[in-house]
Amino acid sequence: MINNNSIKLRRIKTSELTTIGMLSAICVVLGLTGYGFIPLPGAKATIMHIPVIIGSIVGGPMVGMTIGLIFGVFSIMQNITTPNILSFAFINPLVSVLPRILIGFTSYYVYKLSFGKHESLRIGLATIVGSITNTFGVLTMIYILYAAKFAVSKGIDPSIAAKTIYGIAIINGVPEAIIATIITIPVVLAIKKIRKQ
Repeated sequence: MINNNSIKLRRIKTSELTTIGMLSAICVVLGLTGYGFIPLPGAKATIMHIPVIIGSIVGGPMVGMTIGLIFGVFSIMQNITTPNILSFAFINPLVSVLPRILIGFTSYYVYKLSFGKHESLRIGLATIVGSITNTFGVLTMIYILYAAKFAVSKGIDPSIAAKTIYGIAIINGVPEAIIATIITIPVVLAIKKIRKQ
């Protein structure tokens, strides 16, 4: 006789795998097609971290962190196959993978631990923190590991590497957080509504 708890556990695992597969595929498609980057005046905002945030809110930290891992590994592969002036940094998992895994962790726990009845505000706050984790996480690792090399690649004095890196973080990070919030709130609310039915 099959235990009801084992059926429930199997169902949860299947649904988590489905969520991971679907959202990871979206990450890869966004990266391959170029739709994961939105051109803005003087910057390029990425939306590739949004599936990680959605996965963590609807599926839990392990789902989000797994999608973040896939996002990070894809980023390494992309920088190996189509290198650019910063690929020397992005082929390092500490730059490409670690911050992306942390998106799933920070988004989930901010959502889980935030108080209030307004679901949209909780999702929005989790999205902003997840987006900041991505932007500042990646750029901080570049600064810690490659400040001098970054300065050479950009043709700037090493003494202003930190100012330049965190300038990029603000210029890119603010629109990325806003765009991510606008997209994530209705998507998560729709998924939760479907799951309740």
